[in-house]
Amino acid sequence: MPTGAVQSHWVYRLGVLHTALDRLDALHEQWPLTRDSLPAGARPGTPVFDDALAEHHAESWSYLDDWATHGHVLQDINSAARHTSAPLALPPTVTAVPAPDRSPSVRR
Repeated sequence: MPTGAVQSHWVYRLGVLHTALDRLDALHEQWPLTRDSLPAGARPGTPVFDDALAEHHAESWSYLDDWATHGHVLQDINSAARHTSAPLALPPTVTAVPAPDRSPSVRR
């Protein structure tokens, strides 16, 4: 993209989104471990399970808020890319691969 089309805050916002996504992934991976470590009989609707789930959700909220606050930058970048006259990537080059040497077989 041409330098003039790039907004200086994009790098910061993309960094926030990347960090938030990493943290949400980690929390998502941690939940089954937390759930499986609960005492026997802990299931949805019981205080032990519901408290653990509420804590998991509470840990996630700030990262979800980051996405709600900064996620629009993806639309901004996409819009800027679609409206630029410069190509975003070089077209792929095709390299001819030589055909294997095959002699026609003739039956006699």
